[in-house]
Order: sequence, then C-alpha cells, then structure tokens
Amino acid sequence: MNMETSLGLEKAELYIRNLNNCPPSYLNDPGRKDFFEIVWLKNEDPLHGLTDPSYRVKGDWIYLIPPYRVHQLNKAGKNGELISFKRSMLEDEDKDFLLDLFRIFNVQGEFSCLRLDEHAAIELGKIYSIMEVEYQKRNNFQMMKALLKVMLIKLMSVKDLAFTSHDIHEKRVYEFLMLLESNFLTVTNIDFYAAKLGLSSKRLNQILKEKLDKTGTQIIHDRIILEAKRKIIHSEITIKEIAYDLG
Repeated sequence: MNMETSLGLEKAELYIRNLNNCPPSYLNDPGRKDFFEIVWLKNEDPLHGLTDPSYRVKGDWIYLIPPYRVHQLNKAGKNGELISFKRSMLEDEDKDFLLDLFRIFNVQGEFSCLRLDEHAAIELGKIYSIMEVEYQKRNNFQMMKALLKVMLIKLMSVKDLAFTSHDIHEKRVYEFLMLLESNFLTVTNIDFYAAKLGLSSKRLNQILKEKLDKTGTQIIHDRIILEAKRKIIHSEITIKEIAYDLG
C-alpha cells in the first residue's frame, strides 16, 4: 500500500497520524490538496465559530474536509486523530456509496462538522484502533480499504444519511460532479455535461437546481473560482497566469 514517505504525499493514498504527532511537512505538502481528511478532535473546542452557544463546549468533533479546500482549519496543538485518503482508495465502490461520501464531505463547500455523542465516539474509537494497528503494518491494502469503508459508513450513520436510498436524480448529480472534476479546466459548457449524461441542458439544470440549489453553469463557475483560490494559495504562479490557465 502507498503510505506517506519522505518524498511527500504525491504517491501516497492513505495517511494516519495523531494530531499531536502530525509534522509540518504534511500540513505544508502540496500533495495534501488531493486528499479527503477526517479530523477527529477529542475533548476539544470546535475549530470554527458556532452560532448556537450550547455547542461551544469541549467535546468530540469530526471535521470532514474535501480535496481542493481553500480554508485551512487550525489544528495545531489539538488532541485527536487525522485520517487522510485519496479517492482512489474507494474507486471500486458503487455509485451509491460514493455519492454518500461526497455528501458527507460537502464537496461543493469547504467542510462538514459532526459533534459525536459518547456512544458514537466509543464505536468510532474501536474502528480507529484497528485501523491504526493495521496501518503500522504497511502491507495490507485490502484490509485498510475495508476498515476505511467501515469508518465512513459509521460516519454516514452519525450524520443520518440513508446509505442505499438514492433516487435517479441524486445519481445524476454524482455523475455530473465526477464529470466536472475531470473536465472543468477544459470544458465550461453545460451542453457538454448534459450530452454525456444523456439529458438536455434544461433537464440537467432542473435536477441540479432541485438537489444543489444551483444551476450547472453556476456549479462550473464555482469550481473554477475554487480552483483559482487553490492555485493562489498552493502555487507560486502569478494571478495573471492563473487567469490565463483557467480561461
């Protein structure tokens, strides 16, 4: 299995660390942009502002951070665990599972946050303990894939997501998002994506508006803006060069 190495994260697929033992080399590695991150704070205050004062207390918090994020949560000095993985770890899973994955990680936004009750924390802790042991062995990719999936399914249940109840429109949304990730740098015309999905542009926009409250054109535009922000933060090229690259 491809773990992190001294050469960086580019070829790694999975990275597990205690937050207190997470080196700056990981936090600053440009390859980190490709990873989904599960940040589990234990008996800590939340990392982001909450409007409900009853939630601003120490506890167990799960942050689900998608790839290509722009906002960086400050985890320095926090107690907890970090699990980072690339989508390739789960590429053999069915579309229903991957759709749930995208939903809980809020791929169209910056992150999702879950507050764990005592029971959920205990159950997730059991799974994490096994993952940590197997990860140190560094030689069982299939085992780590299975354990990662169990962890994600548990998180889905915490967030009260129905695992197998997606309608055809939700599957269309997933297929559109997958196409978008592969093509947004070169194709910004909604007609292209609609044709690939066997839909009219009008129908695709209706589905996206219903499920994501945005049209396809708005989602494409948002993805390009997100990529521009990411390049500004994570690369050394000029804003003029970024504008040229992204059209």
